[in-house]
Amino acid sequence: MSRYAKSLVVSCVLLGAAASAAAQGRSILPSVPTPTDVAPGSITCDECPYPYPSKYLDINVYSQDVRIAYMDVAPSAAANGHTVLLLHGNNFGGFYFKAIIDGMTAAGFRVVVPDQIGYGKSSKPIAPYNFNSQARNTWLVLQAEEIAKVMVVGHSMGGMLAARFATQYPDSVERVVVYNPIGLADGRFGQPMTPIDEAYEATLKTDYQSTRRGLSRYVAHDPDVWNEDFELYTRIRYSWTLSADWPRLAMVQSLIGQMLYGDPVVYDWAHIQVPTLAFGGAEDLLLGPAETFQERMKVLADTVPNGNGSILLLPGLGHVPHLEEPETVVPPLVAYLLEGVTGGSR
Repeated sequence: MSRYAKSLVVSCVLLGAAASAAAQGRSILPSVPTPTDVAPGSITCDECPYPYPSKYLDINVYSQDVRIAYMDVAPSAAANGHTVLLLHGNNFGGFYFKAIIDGMTAAGFRVVVPDQIGYGKSSKPIAPYNFNSQARNTWLVLQAEEIAKVMVVGHSMGGMLAARFATQYPDSVERVVVYNPIGLADGRFGQPMTPIDEAYEATLKTDYQSTRRGLSRYVAHDPDVWNEDFELYTRIRYSWTLSADWPRLAMVQSLIGQMLYGDPVVYDWAHIQVPTLAFGGAEDLLLGPAETFQERMKVLADTVPNGNGSILLLPGLGHVPHLEEPETVVPPLVAYLLEGVTGGSR
């Protein structure tokens, strides 16, 4: 197995449902006591700090009636007639996107931010999970809102979904930004998938310390950038493990881990038909050395056909740059999307 494939397997383990439970190594951050003031949290993210109200759409998933939650935020400046679709990462819901939402709406964009099924305020069915279903559910939200076209920005796991959405629904997509994605290589070969029961048992053991270790890998390039946002999201994820509904969510997270392993999107890149930017923090260490991440992002950009791929990596920033330096991240992201409004070059 190639070093890229091995790196993908490692990153999926770290980012997947069982990531926190499996992270037994030395913490990147200074150790702290487990907080005693965290109450059991709702697995539908009732306590999560969503910056804007959520809407809900009733849909059907594997013969189960569920609902998908999403924020739909109007422009705060003169509307430019375009909509941005923001797709969250695996360890988050749409709640962590406030800085990006505000930057987009200030530029005249309408912004739609779904919580994928299994995440955030959306339902948590025990069912198979795959990116095709996530793409369909996302498209159903756009249909319900009568949105014909979007510019798609996907972070981390959302970067994988952005590629799948762009290839499944090409007529709905104007531009794509693949933002610090995971899934930069196909890691299945020579690495058997962890059986679901083993993944579930490992996930059930998640606690505050393992959660914090897992999320701390986002700041491995510079532990000093760990801030109150990262700590808040650690406490939220820990609160779920104290809930009576934790076994359900643990199974959902385990099933999602299988999706990350078994549904690679690297073969989608060659079928994206619109301008696509490989974007984010250049010091992302989830694949190993930052140079590995940078090289794979260049491969992504080069693989998008017809010269439509480009790359912009921001020095000094890691896997979740908008939680580190939103003032550095948001302007070039907005500028790239505005090129699609004005008809400018990539």
